[in-house]
Amino acid sequence: MADQARTVRNKQVILVSYPKDWVIEDNLRIEETDIHLSLKPGCGHVLLQTLWASVDPYLRWRMQESKEGLYAQPFQLGKPIVVRAVSKVIASDHQEIHVGEFVAGPISLGEYALVEGGQGLWKVDPNLAPLSYYLGLLGAPGLTAWAGLNLIGEPKPGDEFFVSAAAGAVGLVVGQLAKLKGCRVVGSVGSDDKVELLKKEFGYDDAFNYKKEVNWDATLGKYFPQGIDIYFENVGGRMLEAVLNHINLNGRIPVCGMLSSYNQEWTEQEGVRNLQNILEKCVKMQGFIVSHHFHHLSTYIQEVAGYLKEGKIKYKEHVTEGLENFAKSFIGMLKGANFGKVVVHISDP
Repeated sequence: MADQARTVRNKQVILVSYPKDWVIEDNLRIEETDIHLSLKPGCGHVLLQTLWASVDPYLRWRMQESKEGLYAQPFQLGKPIVVRAVSKVIASDHQEIHVGEFVAGPISLGEYALVEGGQGLWKVDPNLAPLSYYLGLLGAPGLTAWAGLNLIGEPKPGDEFFVSAAAGAVGLVVGQLAKLKGCRVVGSVGSDDKVELLKKEFGYDDAFNYKKEVNWDATLGKYFPQGIDIYFENVGGRMLEAVLNHINLNGRIPVCGMLSSYNQEWTEQEGVRNLQNILEKCVKMQGFIVSHHFHHLSTYIQEVAGYLKEGKIKYKEHVTEGLENFAKSFIGMLKGANFGKVVVHISDP
């Protein structure tokens, strides 16, 4: 960007209506505004060119008018949605962030983004891994897997480990990390193709297609004859209820997500009828938010980048081209159309 003073048109993804249940493409719209590719001295801000945008389930959680206890504020109608992205710095008045560097962090989703005070941005190394990896394996989803597994799951060699939504950005990583800790790992996914990929390419001991299983309680009894020591929770509802019938004494349940309920009001969601098993089996069940664990990020990146270099862990992305296809990619992710981390490629540096 040689001419830093010029004004360009900036396409942004705007929330125009709150979804009533499932997200539809009409809930989001592309709008254009002018943006100046220069900054006033002393402002402390950072101007970014967006390269890659992350597509994550939690975005659905923020697409509602109000939510008591929501860990992040709902998106505002008529405003851009905020996503995690990898970007190139094209102008900066920040002491520690410089033009030409690459950063990851939350931005208002568009081709360009102004981040006041550089808030939430952290530098990424393009020589360590492809830039898009900092939205998945080396970013928040990977750290989510690591934190939930190690800080709450406390894996030990020989543990029986189960993860739902096992082919998603978090599930794909946490299963492999659990294998590296010596666990026996089984995952649930939504297609036979995903079952085969988990077992043949990603080292899972076993997997099953939950859409083809009529009785999940019986299914878990078949796959876990010795019971479940750790359940990495991504979906909630009936799957959680089935797991609680097979959880072992002193079992651990890191609660990462509740995909089965994101499109429903709480009064419409499936209840869990056997919560007494948590008491009787002395189970630790704990929710967690990845932003509370960002102080572990550098430690995590060094550990997992080593695994990646040594071939001990594999990674897969589901890439969509173009900002205009963000909504379609997001809807597909919510319906389980992806295998691996969903990202949208917006521009090259």
